[in-house]
Amino acid sequence: MKDRFFLASASPRRAALLRQLGLDFEIIPSTIDEKLNGVKSPLQYVLTISGRKAGEVAARVRRGIIISADTLVVLNDKFLGKPRDKKEAKEMLQQLSGREHLVYTGFTIAHMPSRKMVSDYEVTRVKFRNLSRDEVEAYVKTGSCLDKAGAYGIQDDFGAVFVERIDGCFYNVMGFPLTKFYVTWRKFQEGLKR
Repeated sequence: MKDRFFLASASPRRAALLRQLGLDFEIIPSTIDEKLNGVKSPLQYVLTISGRKAGEVAARVRRGIIISADTLVVLNDKFLGKPRDKKEAKEMLQQLSGREHLVYTGFTIAHMPSRKMVSDYEVTRVKFRNLSRDEVEAYVKTGSCLDKAGAYGIQDDFGAVFVERIDGCFYNVMGFPLTKFYVTWRKFQEGLKR
């Protein structure tokens, strides 16, 4: 297919993961407000936000494939998105310390000008080891925590040692479930040919 690809995200992690698939794309970050009031389901949250991101960028693209995603950390039904500041990042990490949480990522693939769209998701269970106050302080000082749901990156030099184990897709914890996306994309591509 000769359609160009557009990533509706400024996330360097998502861009790096898409490059692993050999995709050449242009980055056009979405400008939507990522707050949803009254949503109790994390799945509904990530799919809605992902769909809105794709739709907003699709409105600016005449022809092409738009890829968007949204990731959310959930601890005992509490949504942990990106921290507002370092104080909130410390609080999030202290809450996650020694406990299991779920990482949800919803993604959307949209085609213009046909307006065909598909969304899917992945969920991964993550267990943190007990973190010391010094470890949390040192990690937060790096500033790496501020652009990540749950205030950590499993791929970060230091954030990587917070995770004791995972059950599910590793790449989902990075913010983009690569295998699920690839399988969904293949099916979507077949549908576009019809």
